[in-house]
Amino acid sequence: QVQLVESGGGLVQTGGSLRLSCAASGRSISTYVMGWFRQAPGKEREFVALIRSGGSINYADSVKGRFTISRDNANNTVYVQMNSLTPEDTAVYYCAAGSSPYTGWVPSHYGYWGQGTQVTVSS
Repeated sequence: QVQLVESGGGLVQTGGSLRLSCAASGRSISTYVMGWFRQAPGKEREFVALIRSGGSINYADSVKGRFTISRDNANNTVYVQMNSLTPEDTAVYYCAAGSSPYTGWVPSHYGYWGQGTQVTVSS
């Protein structure tokens, strides 16, 4: 079992930055694909970014060039640095862990989820 706890959300103005953290416990996440997703009110959960155990990374087009995902396996933590935020980035952000090396950008690929952290970007 993997438990995930997100932190770092909050209220920020357009153009601002936030750094979200996802602390894992229960077992090492070093072999897991770690992903970030977000869900805005009335919308489906959408892929933001993922990082594989080997370090390869994928981003959603909507965040490419603005968000940076990273992982610290020694501290069992995953981060996403979010810059140049806009109101369209407002959502609850979720961290997820997938055990298969084929885990991708589909939420159902992930077996473990955090409770989410709210990010609100004001205009």
